[in-house]
Amino acid sequence: MPEIRLHDTRSGEVRPLVPREPGRVGIYACGPTVYNRIHIGNARPFVVFSWLKRFLQHEGYEVTFVANVTDVNDKIYDAARDRGVGSEELAREMTAHYVADTDGLGLGRPDHEPLASETIDGIVDLIGALIKRDAAYAVQGDVYFRVRSDAGYGALSHRDVDQMDQGEGIEGAGLKEDPLDFALWKAQKEGEDTAWDAPWGRGRPGWHIECSAMAEGLLGVDFEIHGGGSDLVFPHHENEAAQTRMGRGAELARIWMHNGMLQMRDSSGGIEKMAKSVGNIALLPEVLDQWGREAVLLFFANGHYRQPIVFSPDTLKDAQGRVRGIREAGRRLVDGPSPADLAVHKDAFFAALADDFNTSKALGHLAAWVNEANRRDGVGRDDLAEMLEVFGLADLARPEAGDGPPAEAIGLLEQRDAARAAKDWTEADRLRDALREQGWEVRDGPSGAELVPVSR
Repeated sequence: MPEIRLHDTRSGEVRPLVPREPGRVGIYACGPTVYNRIHIGNARPFVVFSWLKRFLQHEGYEVTFVANVTDVNDKIYDAARDRGVGSEELAREMTAHYVADTDGLGLGRPDHEPLASETIDGIVDLIGALIKRDAAYAVQGDVYFRVRSDAGYGALSHRDVDQMDQGEGIEGAGLKEDPLDFALWKAQKEGEDTAWDAPWGRGRPGWHIECSAMAEGLLGVDFEIHGGGSDLVFPHHENEAAQTRMGRGAELARIWMHNGMLQMRDSSGGIEKMAKSVGNIALLPEVLDQWGREAVLLFFANGHYRQPIVFSPDTLKDAQGRVRGIREAGRRLVDGPSPADLAVHKDAFFAALADDFNTSKALGHLAAWVNEANRRDGVGRDDLAEMLEVFGLADLARPEAGDGPPAEAIGLLEQRDAARAAKDWTEADRLRDALREQGWEVRDGPSGAELVPVSR
């Protein structure tokens, strides 16, 4: 197998992927907290780690991809209360929306999608191990993690421990031994309609312990890749790592891999993070309806996963243009293998993905393959389909008959060819304009004229 190198947030380096078991890779990516519909920014980790699974499978690895659903959380209680519904009802509704919305990306489902509400036994077991190791303490029904008990705390986020704020506000402030400590278990409060029994009292888990338990339950400890958005590095992933390290005496994951955020242009032309709190979100199903899944996926692929990318009409229109170009090339291809001399572009495509999963660079090599193929006749589509399969876009290499021009447009093109042969340029121009009105642009090439959809 070729060497795969990925950026590890903890070490700050691009490191070789070294599986715990030869040929097998586990990926855990933090999924949504289901209190609302997901926006296009929430979809980026789903896309990135779905693609990473596809790429690793292409390289010969057996991959288990786990993406959790956080269905027990303060935000869910608050949102349910505002809507006047039960928290379990809201979580079920939003989980169903999340599945349907991400299905629209056409990338399939993760191998496992655990729910926090179905992992309570594992959560309680891990908290018990932390208390036993004196890394956590119970007080009045709450349980808190002793941050200063972990000598490695802060190594993932590269922060000074004394400068950290867990973001829990004043909640539990009077019960904590140290303001740095964070909640593992929260005693049931008035108005919270969902709770479970535990040795420390009836309540529910904190956010961070949920993911530690879900990841361990399906992948064990010391698995290969833990992923998520860069906004989760602290406190969420720092706390996940600490909990497992102190509770199990081992690291949760070998590589911590984080994708950048989506940004939007504000009214003044500046850039700001896409976030529900800012109110500048674009819901995933609406984006898919407006731009199409192919353009959305190529939009994501055009930026390196670790970098922020700007979501705007211009970037989506550019992605639509890429889709059209690939689909047009696919119409000219034939079934079968590609010429051997084009393999250099395919090899460079997969080499770019092996070097910190550089999808942007890989797209450049894919474009080079398409440009070269467009100069020839009778080129096989196998290599193009193989590259596009990583992005879930192999169908672009095999356009269906319905994607092509209708018989009426083909008839007009034949009439135009006849007019040009007779040097009746006025009639040829009239027929070209008629085709354009029907949505088809005439392009003259070495193999004759062809019809491609008019750019929108």
